[in-house]
Amino acid sequence: MKEIFKLPRVSWSCLRVWQRDRDAYMKFYKVGLVGSLGDPILYLLAMGYGLGNFLEQMEGMSYVKFIAPGLVISSAMFSASFECTYGSYLRMIYLKTYDAIIATPLSIEDVVVGDILWGATKGIINGMIMFLVIWAFGLIDSYWAIGIPLLIALVSFLFASLSMITTAFVPNFEAFNYYITIFLTPMFFFSGVFFPLTKLPPWVTTLSKFLPLTYSVDISRALIYGTPSWIIAWWTLLLSVPALISFGLAVNLVKRRVIK
Repeated sequence: MKEIFKLPRVSWSCLRVWQRDRDAYMKFYKVGLVGSLGDPILYLLAMGYGLGNFLEQMEGMSYVKFIAPGLVISSAMFSASFECTYGSYLRMIYLKTYDAIIATPLSIEDVVVGDILWGATKGIINGMIMFLVIWAFGLIDSYWAIGIPLLIALVSFLFASLSMITTAFVPNFEAFNYYITIFLTPMFFFSGVFFPLTKLPPWVTTLSKFLPLTYSVDISRALIYGTPSWIIAWWTLLLSVPALISFGLAVNLVKRRVIK
């Protein structure tokens, strides 16, 4: 049990694993981008410009402007999560990539850290593309939005680590449905992406305070529309601490699974 909570050994060699994942991705990146960005862009068009025409303003802004910041962050969340669940599990169990790499001088810690960093990179790529999409639609009002890339990186790292913890336990691909259906999807709908939390039942509002996406969306909206305050520092801390803890747990748990 102590091994799960110890600080993982991280070396620069993990970047070799990241490079390997990047090279594999670049062979089919066009297909990957279309698949990853299809949903958030569809939500922006269908709900923002479609349903938004039938809704009153949300918190003093049009509906499409209200949902845009959340779609940027959720795009990063889903991309990082899928890469470190299905992608990592495929490399670990079926392709035996982990076994092949640890037969070299690289350690299992290098492999897991490199995979998490690559998952975070996927989240950053897709989150930034979605950010550029809403910029092209004229939905960014403030120079504070320059901080969005850092937020995307933090959110991507957090969910890559959380997803890798899930990968350390699941027995098969189908088991990821529980993680997505019970955790990711409800969080997507009940973290303030589509509706103000004050409009939802009190129990939903209370529950949302325990969801990392809630604080991510609040920060994103504050930066994009130029309404930052000191509470953003607190929200950032509420994301950073779980991210670091999840990262350490993910490395140690996957290491234990591979060794066994």
